[in-house]
Amino acid sequence: MKEYIEQRAMEIAKYIIDNNATVRQAAKQFGVSKSTVHKDITERLMQINPSLANDARQILDVNKSERHIRGGLATREKYLHNRYV
Repeated sequence: MKEYIEQRAMEIAKYIIDNNATVRQAAKQFGVSKSTVHKDITERLMQINPSLANDARQILDVNKSERHIRGGLATREKYLHNRYV
């Protein structure tokens, strides 16, 4: 694996852990796709630093389990805001 990919995977994991970030937030921060973030964390980082990968994966799993709640809140907010416009 190329060194810059390993470095990116480590930086993404640290960002996710430090900021409790979602895949989407990390992708936006690093200018890569959500698929790249996911692959960096689940596959590439496991080969480089398994403990860091597990820590980041735990946060991503929590975010994934809560995404339907955040989506519902965002939709609710959208329609509440549009009603008064």
